[in-house]
Amino acid sequence: MPAPLRIVLTDEEERTLSELRIAQSVPYRTCDRAHMLLLNAQGWNVPAIAQIFGCHEHTVRATLRRWENEGLGGLWEAPGRGAKPKWHPSDLEYLTDCLDQETRTYTSVQLAQKLKQERLVDLSSDRLRRLLKKKDIGGSALGTAIDANKTPSKKR
Repeated sequence: MPAPLRIVLTDEEERTLSELRIAQSVPYRTCDRAHMLLLNAQGWNVPAIAQIFGCHEHTVRATLRRWENEGLGGLWEAPGRGAKPKWHPSDLEYLTDCLDQETRTYTSVQLAQKLKQERLVDLSSDRLRRLLKKKDIGGSALGTAIDANKTPSKKR
């Protein structure tokens, strides 16, 4: 059975953790970690804290150890391991400026090539189309098509 972990907080640390626990701009996991530390400092044991938060005891112990080793900075998430974004919002702003300034029209394939040549951002045309659609950028605005260019309907 592992030895009980107990942390001792100064008044300033306790005040900081209390404020972190109720802060709206802090990620919820960070708030939970601050609450775990406060409970442990008040005398709660690791299994009881784990039961309150519905997590494993190892999670609570890891939080306590991170506090001991890293202090306040240990409460936040470490950078992720996944793939990093290939584009930035400024790339989409660049494309919207190009679409607004130039009179020609582009396909998504042409926009992807333009982005690759001028900004060194390699996105597939499908991904780019989804991003533009999500941001409500590009395409013909409703009501701008000329009636003469529309395909006649088969209905009579």
